[in-house]
Amino acid sequence: MATVAFHTLGCKVNSYESEGMLELFKKRGYQSVDWKEKADVYVINTCTVTNTGDAKSRQMIRRAKKENPDAIIAVVGCYAQVASGEVAGIEGVDIVIGTKHREKIVDYIEDYKVNHKQIVDVSDVMKLKQFEKLNITSFENRTRAFMKIQDGCNNFCTYCIIPYARGGVRSRAPEDVLRQAQELVNQGFVEIVLTGIHTAGYGMDLENYSFSDLLRDLSTKVEGLKRIRISSIEMSQVTPEIINLIATSPVIVDHLHIPIQSGTDETLRRMARHYTTAEFEENLNKLKTALPTLSVTTDVIVGFPGETEEDFEHTYNWIKKCHFNQLHVFPYSMRSGTPAAKMANQVPGDVKKDRVKRLMALSDELKHDFALSQVGKTLEVLFEEEKDGYKIGHASNYLRVKVKDDAIKLNHLYDIKITACDGVDLLGEK
Repeated sequence: MATVAFHTLGCKVNSYESEGMLELFKKRGYQSVDWKEKADVYVINTCTVTNTGDAKSRQMIRRAKKENPDAIIAVVGCYAQVASGEVAGIEGVDIVIGTKHREKIVDYIEDYKVNHKQIVDVSDVMKLKQFEKLNITSFENRTRAFMKIQDGCNNFCTYCIIPYARGGVRSRAPEDVLRQAQELVNQGFVEIVLTGIHTAGYGMDLENYSFSDLLRDLSTKVEGLKRIRISSIEMSQVTPEIINLIATSPVIVDHLHIPIQSGTDETLRRMARHYTTAEFEENLNKLKTALPTLSVTTDVIVGFPGETEEDFEHTYNWIKKCHFNQLHVFPYSMRSGTPAAKMANQVPGDVKKDRVKRLMALSDELKHDFALSQVGKTLEVLFEEEKDGYKIGHASNYLRVKVKDDAIKLNHLYDIKITACDGVDLLGEK
């Protein structure tokens, strides 16, 4: 039996697409093996968010070729899309597919076996109008399933190459989303995480059907679904309808990840993020008033070109004032081909490293404060693993909860009384 090994770089969308391609291989009789094992076919699903992502992709190609010089090597995804000529020129690369036509990957492998001629299939993503379906019926993790509902982004932030790699917003057909959600629930998944390149941009290209319509339909039409989580949403997309849905639906969780990227207006302007800190803060306060139990996490980029120490301290203090519950902190990484790469006043690496460290310490502080505020409350927890005598899972607000109780079954929801705080984790009892 022929074997295939995948290595996936980058985001959750890439992970989803790798799962989808792996299913295509399995349907054609291939056996999946670990990336570190010798395989007949290696698939590298690439990321191009940073120049480092490109370098990692090239490193994985060389590693696969070294592991099995006779293997067929397919390189797919964002780096293959934006630099197809460069990828095709790397020794050992047999097949190059961009961010479309991944459903043809097994056909291309079989074709290569016969003809031994390099295949390059990279379309102009800016002309794409249709969502490419890669259906998934199983995940290795049996508790939480990721479901891709859209592709592409229309924002063109100055630091980001992704619109050039993925094209504009393309939404998956509502009936197809609902059908797959039902399939996943029928297989035993308790929670579905809605994901995409610009997840809540879903519906921008559809007539009379919005992201809030999809949330409502998922909440009411998928039988047995216990939890819906939104992977990320821009503040401009947090509409009154969505606030009302989170408040009233027993299925949509009380956690939103809303990227801010900077707490300084001038930096936001250079990033081409179309809001001010005052606008963001006003909406955040409305959101917290309407949904008192809501947990809000965020993304921050530090060391963006031109960011002074004063700018950083302003960002630090603003984040502390807004009291986000956790931060995902990234040092700005220059990406050739983006406007930000050509900007003056690039911030030195050691300065960026120091600022990341300071914000991560603030994140731990904010997360600990939020965890402490949960002591004495009863939270609904989905248990996912067992470790060191504890059953461990996530509350709907995404805090990690640990319980010592043999009666608790994994992949089930329980109401847990929170009794103590262990760093940023919660301890509780049924």
